[in-house]
Amino acid sequence: MLIRHSSHITAVGTTSLRALESLYWLGVKCLKGLDYHSLDQWEAYSLPQEIPPSEALSALLAHSSHHIQATTRLMIVPGYTFKLTRKLITNFHQPESTLLMLVAAFVGKQAWKNIYAYALQNNFRFLSYGDSSLLIPFPDS
Repeated sequence: MLIRHSSHITAVGTTSLRALESLYWLGVKCLKGLDYHSLDQWEAYSLPQEIPPSEALSALLAHSSHHIQATTRLMIVPGYTFKLTRKLITNFHQPESTLLMLVAAFVGKQAWKNIYAYALQNNFRFLSYGDSSLLIPFPDS
């Protein structure tokens, strides 16, 4: 099902986003004959970028039995190219956190600043039990 709908994925939370994006990279590693049971922090940035999501996910599925067990340390920072996730539902994160870097990577450097300025001006609650947002990047962000 993920393969058929890979261009319409909304991640609920940053952990889900990292897991989804990691699946793509594990599939790329599988296609390249590399160990696909772990993904290091910066490894995605050195792997081939042009493989279609359906191909990467199909390779991962073909090489697994009924489940996939892997670890990820994927770090998503501005400049990262999202392969699966098109929308993100998440709360508002602390300044200077890795999660805020992920948000900046997702919507763009200026957009995250505008979003957070609006949240602060309107007394939104931050952190785990705070308010949330649906983030949809503009095509040029």
